Amino acid sequence: MNNKSKITRQEFLRLGALAASVAMLPSANVFAAAPKQVGLQLYTLREAMGKDPDGTLKKVAEIGYKEVEPFGYNDGKFFGKTPKEFSALLKDLGLKAPSGHYTSGKTMPNMKGSLTNDWQRAVDDAAAISQKYMVCAYLFPQERTKLDDYKMFAELFNKSAETCKKAGIQFCYHNHDFEFQEMDGQLPYDILAKGTDSKLVQFELDLYWATFAKQDPVELFKKHPGRFPLWHVKDMEKTAERAFAPVGTGSIDFQRIFDAKKTAGMTHYFVEQDVCKLPPLESIAISYKNIEKLKV
Repeated sequence: MNNKSKITRQEFLRLGALAASVAMLPSANVFAAAPKQVGLQLYTLREAMGKDPDGTLKKVAEIGYKEVEPFGYNDGKFFGKTPKEFSALLKDLGLKAPSGHYTSGKTMPNMKGSLTNDWQRAVDDAAAISQKYMVCAYLFPQERTKLDDYKMFAELFNKSAETCKKAGIQFCYHNHDFEFQEMDGQLPYDILAKGTDSKLVQFELDLYWATFAKQDPVELFKKHPGRFPLWHVKDMEKTAERAFAPVGTGSIDFQRIFDAKKTAGMTHYFVEQDVCKLPPLESIAISYKNIEKLKV
């Protein structure tokens, strides 16, 4: 790798010092003991991953992350690399990718590797890099204009999950806030939960988006016990805007949520920050230092 792909000692120390200072803030005082495998959803670093995936992943590993969740798989490639190449890169850096994000393909029919286009190949490639979970990451606005759309997706998820199951992979769905907005007196999230086979389709709960939609993650765990093996961990600013924030600097009580991990059935969690006001590498360093202290 060239020098541009490396995180300098000065930069790493600066990130560590910044994260340590934030960890001292009162809002982070609930944290106290280290989890074993902290993960990162790579969408947080999407610009850097597009320019230099090798160097960016090296910096992620140097911060301390042990797991990553890829996105953007297309036509047999992960960030432009074959499964064999991507797997080798992860292994070289001491990283694992237990989960990955995919799209339905309804709005991008030419994209190969979605739920509706070349899904079997996507599953095969996910297995090749040792993924244990495949997640439908998002439903575009034009895909979800009425309740019947969600009923259709429940059927598609069951079908897609059958293919995953044959490869020893668990299918999941990742939420935002719109699933908790009523349509004709019903919550779309309930349609997806009730319309899918609980043994085939599970969920990746985005703790920020659920909270943003005024849902209590712990109550969701109780309502659907064991169906949340994956979490996205991101914080919410203590402002009227309720913008994204590094973990431990906002308003979400993560300790309370992690205390309910058995009810949820959680096996992996990934730091994510859709939009960062600080440079993304600084944001994920702060999140790492704070989530590292959670009682897990």
